[in-house]
Amino acid sequence: QVQLVESGGGLVQAGGSLRLSCAASGSIRRIIKMGWYRQAPGKQRELVAVFTYGGSTNYADSVKGRFTMSGVSAKNTMYLQMNSLKPEDTAVYYCNAMVIGTTNYWGQGTQVTVSS
Repeated sequence: QVQLVESGGGLVQAGGSLRLSCAASGSIRRIIKMGWYRQAPGKQRELVAVFTYGGSTNYADSVKGRFTMSGVSAKNTMYLQMNSLKPEDTAVYYCNAMVIGTTNYWGQGTQVTVSS
């Protein structure tokens, strides 16, 4: 199993920045993908960014050029740098890891609120 713990959420004004962290533990050598997802009130959970080991990082169109995923090479800590934040970025952000066999693991989520 893989355990994921997010941190770094908070309240920020529009145009500001936040950096989210995700600490992974457990069977991290079995991880084949890591990513960030978010869920706004009344909406479905959506992909923000995903890194496939041996591949590349893909971002949702809505965050391209503003968000950067990093730190995934070691598999034990991952970051999401969020710049130029907008009110529509307000959501609970979740860290995700997929292991061999396509089992998904999720963190508990961290709230990001962007005020206008």
